[in-house]
Amino acid sequence: MERVNDQMERRLVRQISEQGNESAFRQLYRRHSPAIYGLLLRLLGGREPEAQDLLQETWVRAVERLSSFRWESALRTWLCGIAVHCAREQQRRESKLSLEPLDEPGDLAAVGPRPDLGGRLDWERAIRGLPNGYRQVLVLCDIEGYTHKEVAALLGISAGTSKSQLARARRALRTWCGTEGGTS
Repeated sequence: MERVNDQMERRLVRQISEQGNESAFRQLYRRHSPAIYGLLLRLLGGREPEAQDLLQETWVRAVERLSSFRWESALRTWLCGIAVHCAREQQRRESKLSLEPLDEPGDLAAVGPRPDLGGRLDWERAIRGLPNGYRQVLVLCDIEGYTHKEVAALLGISAGTSKSQLARARRALRTWCGTEGGTS
């Protein structure tokens, strides 16, 4: 099935890049946008309007570069890479407007106490409360499944930084949920 999907995607990409086929674009958009949007939403701490804007920016950039895509990775991986770069650029623009540093260690105090959801934790809320660097690495490694080497390349950091940011993010989440040195 994966081989059939790969062949279909290659055909759609050719139709878009060579003919500007709008129907082919809509098929790729419907297939990949939910995953890209979810990634952007998590990277941006749940800010829906910005995630929607960056989803569109991701597709604009992807279509501009589609003819140069070399199929060295899955198309979705490539698209998610573009989305990560869009999110990073957005956060850089925001950091220039803000006096707050991006990656200050935090204890999720801004998120508030752990809510009682019938024994379940609100992980999305907790992830949104992480500092940007922690959140980016946690989302890319633990949710999207990228390796530290891939995260390093996507974010322009070292693999060691990726590992330490992930460890700090996990520690902050454990503390927030009351399983490491904290209480509920």
